[in-house]
Amino acid sequence: MNGKREIIKIFRKFLEINLQYLSNKNGFLGIDNKFNFKEKVVIVPFGLEKTVSYGGGTRNGPKEIIKASHQVELYDEELNCEPYKKIGIKTLKPFKIDKNIDKALKKISKVNNEILNKKLFPMTLGGEHSITPGCIEPFVKRHKKICILHFDAHADLRDSYNGEKFSHASAIRRCLDYKNVSIISFGIRNISKNEVPFLKKNKHRINIFWAKDKTKWNMKKFKKLIKNKTVYLTFDVDGLDSSLMPATGTPEPGGLFWDETLNIIKIAAKNSNIVGADINELAPIKGFNSYNFLVAKLAYKILTYKYLY
Repeated sequence: MNGKREIIKIFRKFLEINLQYLSNKNGFLGIDNKFNFKEKVVIVPFGLEKTVSYGGGTRNGPKEIIKASHQVELYDEELNCEPYKKIGIKTLKPFKIDKNIDKALKKISKVNNEILNKKLFPMTLGGEHSITPGCIEPFVKRHKKICILHFDAHADLRDSYNGEKFSHASAIRRCLDYKNVSIISFGIRNISKNEVPFLKKNKHRINIFWAKDKTKWNMKKFKKLIKNKTVYLTFDVDGLDSSLMPATGTPEPGGLFWDETLNIIKIAAKNSNIVGADINELAPIKGFNSYNFLVAKLAYKILTYKYLY
């Protein structure tokens, strides 16, 4: 019996990912190294770019978000404090991403699993939206039911796109391969004819707040839908209006604006348990740092609401 336990222990050790952090100064928010804290959050840079079908550049998203985050004001005027001191945020050193998308997704799954084993909160910075099914795998195994709060211009319900079942256009469909996953989507304004039958068949698992109906969104309904749920948040930046966020591979007009986005996240933070997150599809444009900064501030806001609401 003792020999069997030892083998299991060795096997688990083999599966562990060695989490190595950047210095505070080089990581997310660029916090002075003199400030010491016990982390609750781990930022995971994961610039996977394998299936983009229009504009490219998402591989550079994580490093530009981290760079821009050094300009984000640490004090939050809304909450009258410096949230990072109450949260504790560390950033993983960038690691090699496998060229094979299936192997790459298994890697991010292992990384998130290790972070969860340490009872920490993973926030992954992509990269394209195809990262999300890999990101959520360890959450799906830990929770009886999990609700994905999904910000996006696109439904991402295709079974495959350009012959790839793990395409960025299939991200949410792959998440729904797990039977204990449900979806609440905000900002959708682009869906193909082939996705509609799947949507109708799975309407008990998918709730969409369509962008075209923004002025009529029932936020009381949203509050009820998300109440007491275990939530994973995935944010494709093309969910934002393209006038606000053109730095993405597939921009769409008619999307979310800053204040309404924050309001949705606040409602979720107040009424549910957000256990993990990813932000994806930033394709930085050289010389236009405001878009990188927006995403960096969004990431800080998500964490602030998660821990201080």
